[in-house]
Amino acid sequence: MGLVLYDTLQRKKVPFEPAVKGHVGIYVCGPTVYADPHLGHARGPIVYDVLRRYFLHQGYKVRFVSNITDVGHLTDDADQGEDKIQKRAKLEQLEPMEVAEKYTWSYFDAMQALNVLRPSIAPRASGHIPEQLELTQRLLERGFAYVRGGSVYFRVRAFPEYGKLSGKRLEELRAGARVEVREEKEDPLDFALWKAAEPGHLMRWKSPWGEGYPGWHIECTAMSLKYLGEGFDLHAGGIDLQFPHHECEIAQAEAAGYRFARHWMHHNHVLLEGEKMAKSTGNLVLLHDLLKAHEPMALRFYLLQTHYRSPMDFTFQGLEAAERGYARLLQAYREVRARKAQAPSGTTPELERALDALEKAFLEAIEDDLSTPEALAAFFTFLPELNRLLPEAGRESLERAEGVFHTLGEGILGLFPERVLEEKVSGPLLQGLMALLLELREEARRARDFAKADLIRERLKALGVIVEDTKEGPKWRLA
Repeated sequence: MGLVLYDTLQRKKVPFEPAVKGHVGIYVCGPTVYADPHLGHARGPIVYDVLRRYFLHQGYKVRFVSNITDVGHLTDDADQGEDKIQKRAKLEQLEPMEVAEKYTWSYFDAMQALNVLRPSIAPRASGHIPEQLELTQRLLERGFAYVRGGSVYFRVRAFPEYGKLSGKRLEELRAGARVEVREEKEDPLDFALWKAAEPGHLMRWKSPWGEGYPGWHIECTAMSLKYLGEGFDLHAGGIDLQFPHHECEIAQAEAAGYRFARHWMHHNHVLLEGEKMAKSTGNLVLLHDLLKAHEPMALRFYLLQTHYRSPMDFTFQGLEAAERGYARLLQAYREVRARKAQAPSGTTPELERALDALEKAFLEAIEDDLSTPEALAAFFTFLPELNRLLPEAGRESLERAEGVFHTLGEGILGLFPERVLEEKVSGPLLQGLMALLLELREEARRARDFAKADLIRERLKALGVIVEDTKEGPKWRLA
């Protein structure tokens, strides 16, 4: 049927057709790098990584741009407060760019552990000041902006379509303005394109209006247009960015005379104890702590179990259950790989039909607004059939099964990087030692020395090895 996505701007699911055949341009709002990433920072990158991998699977050439905000994002997300990077720099007694560099790499390291593909381009806001100045000047010339005290503000009322993404009306916004009125503004709804730097402000650049720094919203507009061009395919980000950040992006771009993103996509929050996970409130679980204690791919699996448009309430019990579910999938994949070499030549019709059903259900789920929970469910529906048919399966069918795990499970969902498939369980020494231990246990059972057999089994379990007695004999796997 082809990919259908929920477009936030149109408020409905729509068929996705790229502007240029065979090419897809995606812009995703990246992190503000003033602290270590938390679990909430992983959800968006993983969701849009799956989308990107799907496009690559379909043969598209993808330009995936995700920015780094290293200046201009103030502590109250509007035109008041201190720059988040500068505030952290004072706290840690570092240069602002030291802070940005430190936490940029902290973020990238976490994404690499989670098997998220690196962006095609990861532009930094501080590296695109000229483009932001040019866009601001264009808005001034077209009458959509004005200068006050060295700062430049966007005239929201000059752009009647303001609110079309979020569904907010200007009258409602004015009545309950979310920012205090600055005397220099013409209207409380107006937002900063360029801010005059106060005395002592560490991050400042020269501009036609005096020394200052960019507003948060102008950065993404300038960088997305620079690297993806007018009318690019998809702009994505967290639901909390829908207003005001993305609303302001649209206003800036279209008021400047540019065609902006054709589709908009937003993922929902990760909650902790019912509240949004956020650095500003301290209600968070740091990614690096989770990645030290848990298999990163099980964490990725956990995040994919909830549809991206639904809020997700994180619990450690839920993560532990996800680890068990992921282990089942991983063990099945390893078993297919291990049995393939010894299997007799030929195909197994029942397994072929089960693989057909898996591929069909999986792609239908992904193409229906990126339904990763249903895509995972397709694998778990397939597992009982696979386990039943494995002992007698033909080599060609097992090769196909391995290819399906690789193409769908790793290629699209990103769950099976080679490192998890080539862990020490595949080493010939360990395989030989395990075969010897299981042989000794079987000798003890034949001699009716069940205490010794149980002792071997329990000692292995304590080491993280599970022994299962099957019709074909004892099998082992990592817990």
